[in-house]
Amino acid sequence: QRRVHGDIAQTPIGRVEMPKPTKSTQAAPAKTAAKTSTTKKVQKNPLFEKRPRNFRVGGNIQPKRDLTRFVKWPKYVELQRQKRVLLQRLKSPPAINQFTKTIEKNQATQLFKLLAKYRPETKEQKRARLLEAAQNKDAGKDAGKKAPSVIKFGLNHITYLIEKKKAKLVVISHDVDPIELVVWLPALCRKMDVPYVIVKGKSRLGALVHQKSATCLAVTNVRKEDQNELDTLAKNFRAAYNDNVDHRRVWGGGVVGIKSQHATEKKQKAIALEAAKKLGL
Repeated sequence: QRRVHGDIAQTPIGRVEMPKPTKSTQAAPAKTAAKTSTTKKVQKNPLFEKRPRNFRVGGNIQPKRDLTRFVKWPKYVELQRQKRVLLQRLKSPPAINQFTKTIEKNQATQLFKLLAKYRPETKEQKRARLLEAAQNKDAGKDAGKKAPSVIKFGLNHITYLIEKKKAKLVVISHDVDPIELVVWLPALCRKMDVPYVIVKGKSRLGALVHQKSATCLAVTNVRKEDQNELDTLAKNFRAAYNDNVDHRRVWGGGVVGIKSQHATEKKQKAIALEAAKKLGL
């Protein structure tokens, strides 16, 4: 038999050499005493018990979450939002894009304060005024008050006032639907040299004249104490709208969504990186 370092084990299958005995390892040192540092226990106040909430079925009330994206909105709300997005995406010519250029809030507040002073009479007020005038006339007195100066409304009526140059200021709504009703009105105002302004909300204009909505209003006459304010507004609006050439040249729309913006940026970065590689930078 061949002698090797190690024992030889006899098995029915054959001889199998046992592994070499390794050097006796030294005994591990005895474990040191446990750490003496003790953790400080926080004393709990029995008045304030911890009661973890259970949000499973029949448990605590669920926390409030923003469910805006999961709400089934009414159809008219969906249409409004889809129309708004379409108007941002599609390119619009200057004649339509000019209706997005509305005045600022401060100017609008000043304008509506002036217009509120010249609201038309209600039916009751007009009936009372005419009745008083008729009674004074029967008594042989002066007829009394004349019809007050009020703002005019109605598209055909305002068109007539502009053509006759009787309108001192024209106020147009930005959200008339269909827009073709008033799309030509700014051009007519420029041609007849009548100052005009575009404001937000046909319902706001309608509220001034006791209607649900109004496409446009016109100021024809004001009292002496308001004449300076009207002249100042007309001068500002003439510079911002009548004499502003950009409103007749700038196209609108063409704003892509956030995903398309990110995709375009990614492509541009890749193109710039490829160009840098070619130049050896």
